[in-house]
Amino acid sequence: MRFAVIDLGTNTFHLIIAETIDEKFEVLYKTNVPVKLGEGRINENIIIPVAFKRGIDTLKDFRKTIDKFQVNKIRATATSAVRSASNGQDFVSTAKDEALIDIETISGTEEAALIYEGVKLSGAVTDLSLIMDIGGGSVEFILCNKESLIWKKSYNIGAARLMQQFFKSDPIADEEKQAILYHVQNQLQDLFDICEKYQPKILIGSAGAFETFAELVFRKNNQNIVIDALKTYDFDYDDYISTTLKIINSTHLQRAEMPGIIPLRVDMIVIAALITNYVLGRLQINQLKLSTYDLKMGVLATMAGF
Repeated sequence: MRFAVIDLGTNTFHLIIAETIDEKFEVLYKTNVPVKLGEGRINENIIIPVAFKRGIDTLKDFRKTIDKFQVNKIRATATSAVRSASNGQDFVSTAKDEALIDIETISGTEEAALIYEGVKLSGAVTDLSLIMDIGGGSVEFILCNKESLIWKKSYNIGAARLMQQFFKSDPIADEEKQAILYHVQNQLQDLFDICEKYQPKILIGSAGAFETFAELVFRKNNQNIVIDALKTYDFDYDDYISTTLKIINSTHLQRAEMPGIIPLRVDMIVIAALITNYVLGRLQINQLKLSTYDLKMGVLATMAGF
């Protein structure tokens, strides 16, 4: 059985095609395209025309690839940018008409549950942990252990949203950092309350920005490690902190020249570092893991019945 998973993120569209054999799976093809669906006016809840077109064109290309691989089942999920946009349903309808792809716009709660399934599949959850997934439109937090999901919530504090609202200077100004952290603090009070009760000691970062952090650490330490070959990675905490402080204090040009930061994340990685460091400090967590499996792998796991 061949499955195609399309993850329509606020920044990036992903396609994975996998084949299941004897309750295991093999990834036959994967790609991602920096569609930037949330470009320009995400906080006004609209997909601008140029981003709308990029998204539809990308889905048409995905459809050709899916047909070439003779896929049996397709599931396409749209997250924050589509579910919050006033023209999000127009995008879904156009995708069906022009790309022949049915898009399911999932809630933040559903998104968090699928992220949990993906991270669990990677083997990253070995103890009581807090999973964090930083998207362009939203950030999901999932409190869990190896056996079960305890609590989950999605917040509209994604990197693209905060960047468009607060990030105006180069490098980011102290008052902009403070405004971001004040906003995040006000949004996340119920997260802090539940973590006060359960006291997780491990933060698991789900793909995305956390893969960029790992890439930068590898290069800093001259480690020849390929992210795509990993399911999980345990950060050295001091390495992580020094790497993210360098990111936060750098200019746009300095970040653009750092090997390991893809063009799409050159500015948003600053927001991701600020939020992650704030959460680690606020919850007094000093163990950080990467799971390269995220929502799209969670979708695959549920489709294939893993």
